[in-house]
This record gives sequence, C-alpha cells and structure tokens, in this order.
Amino acid sequence: MSGTRPSAAGWRRASAAICRARGREARPRDADPPPRPGRPAGLRRALAARAGLASDSPAPGPAASRSPPGPAAMGPARWLALGGLFALAGLPEGRLVREQEAGFGECDRFFYAERPPAGLAAGAHVKICQRSEGAERFATLYSTRDRIPVYSALRGVRPAAEGAAPRWLLEPQIDDPNSHLEEVTEEADAIASVNNLGSKQALNTDYLDSGYQRGQLYPFSLSSDLQMATFTLTNAAPMTPTFRERWYMNLNSLMERALSPQCGSGEDLYIITGAVPSDRKVKDKVAIPEFVWLAACCAVPGGGWAMGFVKHTQDGDIIEDVMVKELEKLLPFNPQLFLNNCGETEQDTEKMKKILEMVNQVQDEERMAQSAEGSSPLSSTRSEGLALPPAEAPADGSSFWGKLIGFIATPFIKLFQLVYYLAVGILKNAVCFLWYITKQVIKGIKSCLYHLGSATISYFMAIGEELVSIPWKVLRVTAKVIRAILRILCCLMKAICRILGVPVRVLVDVAAFPMYTVGAIPTVCKDIAVGLSGTLCLLFDTAFGTMGGLLQVVFSICKSIGYKVTFDNSGEL
Repeated sequence: MSGTRPSAAGWRRASAAICRARGREARPRDADPPPRPGRPAGLRRALAARAGLASDSPAPGPAASRSPPGPAAMGPARWLALGGLFALAGLPEGRLVREQEAGFGECDRFFYAERPPAGLAAGAHVKICQRSEGAERFATLYSTRDRIPVYSALRGVRPAAEGAAPRWLLEPQIDDPNSHLEEVTEEADAIASVNNLGSKQALNTDYLDSGYQRGQLYPFSLSSDLQMATFTLTNAAPMTPTFRERWYMNLNSLMERALSPQCGSGEDLYIITGAVPSDRKVKDKVAIPEFVWLAACCAVPGGGWAMGFVKHTQDGDIIEDVMVKELEKLLPFNPQLFLNNCGETEQDTEKMKKILEMVNQVQDEERMAQSAEGSSPLSSTRSEGLALPPAEAPADGSSFWGKLIGFIATPFIKLFQLVYYLAVGILKNAVCFLWYITKQVIKGIKSCLYHLGSATISYFMAIGEELVSIPWKVLRVTAKVIRAILRILCCLMKAICRILGVPVRVLVDVAAFPMYTVGAIPTVCKDIAVGLSGTLCLLFDTAFGTMGGLLQVVFSICKSIGYKVTFDNSGEL
C-alpha cells in the first residue's frame, strides 16, 4: 500500500489510535481493563499486525513503560500507533448509504444500467458502499435481522494472487449511528465505544466454537485492488469449511475460465452474489444460508449474455447453472436482478453455450474434488487459520523463555509443515492425475461403446426399414401385375368385339329387312298414286294443250281468211 495517498478517514483512525496508545502507556500496566468475557483477547494486537509487527514480539515489562520516550526506548504502544498510522491509511471505508438516497449512491456503477436489483430491499436491510483507498470497491445490501449480506455487487473482477492477511472488520454505525468511530473498524476498537455492539450485525465472537467459518460472498481472491476491502463481516455469511472451500473454488474457476473470457475485457461484466437465509442460526443470532447464488450480466454491445448459478449449502451438492429468470423465482419476493434481464433481446447464445461448456468442466472438477476427501479438511483448516486474528501473548515474565523456545522451534515447525503440505500436494496431484487418466480411459471406452452401439443400432434400423418396405413393394408389384392383366383382357375384349361386329351387323340388317319392307309399302303406294295422278294430269294437260293449240290454229286461219274477204269487198266498193 506504499505510494498511495492516505484517506482522511485513515488519518483520523490513526490519530485516535495514537491517543489511545498514549493513554495506555501513561497508566500502569495493572490498570488495563480485562477483556470482555467471550471476546478474543488477541483482537487487541490486530493493529500491530497491520504494520507488519510479529504477533509473538516480547511484551514490555513495567520498566519499559516507564523509560524515556527516546527513539531507542520508545514503548511498544507508540510503535503500535506509528505502525497503525501507515497501515490504517489504506484501510477500507465502508459508507452507510442513507435511506433518503436512491440506490447505493456512488456505488451504483457496480450495477447494470446503474439500477440495483428491484424487490430485495426491505426495512431491515442496510445499504453499504464498500470503499478502499478513497475509491469504491463493491456494494453490499446487509440484513440486520439475519446478520448476513443479502447480496454483494461488483464489476469487472480480476482474479488476484492470494496473500492478503484477513482482518475481519465491522461497521460500528450499524449498531450505533452516533458512534464517533469510522464506519469500518476492528471489533477490539469498537468494544468500549460502540453502544449495543452486535445487536444488528455479526461479530467475530459469533463464529468462535460454532463449527462455521466466515465465508465471503465477494471473495478476496477476486479482488485485484486492496484485498482487505472484502474482509468485512458485512460481506460474510456462516459456511462450513468444506463448503467455503468449494464455493471459493467455484467462483475462481467460473470467473477465470467461463465468465470473464466471454465478456471482452471484463469491464462490462456485472456480478451479484447473494445468500438466502434458512431457519437455522449460529448461536441464535447469525442466519445460516440455505443456498448461495451468483448472477452475471455481460453488457458488451451486440454480444452480451446473462447467467445464474446456485449452490446449496449441503456438502454433497455441486454448483448448478440456471437462467436468470429461474434464479429470480428461487429468491424471496421474486426480484428483478438486472434491468430488462440484461438486454435479453440482444444476447449472444453462442457465448452462453461456451460458458455452459466450461461450467460442465467446473462441475466435473468439483465432483473430482469431492472424491478427494482427505485433502479438503486440511485446506479448509488452513484457510480459517489465516482468517483468525493472532493470539494475545502472555504478559508474565516466563513468556520470554516460551517465546525463545517458540523462536527456535518455529523453523522446524514451518519446515515440517512445508514437507507435510508438499507431501499432501503431491499426493493430491497424483490422485488427480490418476483420476484424470481413469476419466480419459473411461471416456474412451464410453466413446467406443457409443460408436459401436450407434453402428449396431443403425445396422438394425436399416434392416428393419428394408423388412418393413418388403410388404409395400410386394403390394406395388401385385398392383402392377393386376393392372397389366386387366389391360390384356380389355384388349382381348376389343378384338373379339371387332371380330364379331361384321356378322352381327349383317344379321341385324337381314332381320330388319322385313320391317323396312313393310314400312316402305305405304310409301311406295303413295309414290305410285302420286305418279299415276301426275301421269293423268300430264295427259289431261297434253290433251287440253293440243286441243287449245288446234283451236288457236283454226282461229288464226279463220281470222286470216275473213280479213282477206273483207279487203276484197272493200275494193269492190
């Protein structure tokens, strides 16, 4: 964190630490108030751990506290305060968003279209804008009734290398709005100054001897910025060691291999992780999640997508992929996680198919990890050991020899732990390799059996199709034969008819001759009568004509004779 400008809140916390350190140095050692029952005394040394001081440093004796405040004789409390001055400068600064503010204020940028999920906010929920080094890191909706987060929203995650020492912080102003402490601090600093501490939020002491660990909804391994920003109790829910390890493994694998590679540069990837509480509680205070969920929205223009995941808290369950609409139906109050379902009409189905292929691989790896039961408890115990604060060193005089022995034995213990971890790692990798070989062999056998079965089924299906087609083909041939026979018969009938047609016609004509003859007699008689009458008429006409002609000739002769007589008589006159 060197090179960063300390925030104003960090300077104020450092100044307050210096004042408290001076007050503790001024009063006698016996005047230190005893730690509260049920709270770990080691929390009081967490501030020294931030400055890089070892938790097993020798405790100062009474003479040391009364020595002059020179550079060589400076008391450990002042070293503690000076270390805190630099360490606190970069601590996270969670800001409680007022109820009057719409959304999450400056943390709205962690939501798609700057719209938080609709339908999840309630009266018992507190909106927190998680900040670090003067910048916003992620947003959290916290349930003061269940004392677990409803969801945490982030954007453009970048898996980072592990190495941040977990120091679990809390929000004093959730329990005491009038508290003078900043909104993110350690439990040891809030014990004496915050009223009703733990009345509305979970504390570190709620997880002690409970069998549950503090599981982050937004794991520190996904934060490329200050990883300590994710170590707030408002970002944690009770999880079993095995479940927490699997949850972190699922998130890291999904982000690194499935979600981020399919969303361009990753800056347009919006992630919401949440927990649904059950009826069971840790120490009747902190609700145990029934299942945890993750919703991802990629807002890349022209190639976006939306995907949901659910993981139940039973150790045997694996993470399940669901559509965002199906995930919304599983959540209380049926909320809307993304506006317009993250641009549902413009989503890229090809990218979603690639994501599902990688999700199947992650699920297979989780099943393989479940089979290696021996290594899981070790890993979970190691993770929880990092999360717990360092223990308080004894204050009596005999602690020097104990620390000396511990200093000498620590390298051997670390060497033994290293050898043990290497052996476990080699064994785990060998088991994974054998499992991979076995899986590939089984996959090859399954592939051969599949191809053999497919070929056999295809062969029998072809034979069956031919057998089924035989009756149809027989019917077709039979129909054609019958048709040909009918055509032959038809031709024969035509020929017979033509052969028998000539004599039949003659016989018909002969048989019809009498009828035609009898029928023709009246006509013949009529014709004869007409002929006779015509002949008679002709004869009469001839006779009369002849007579008329003769008369006309006679008349003409007589006429000419009479004219001549008349002419002669007139000459005589």
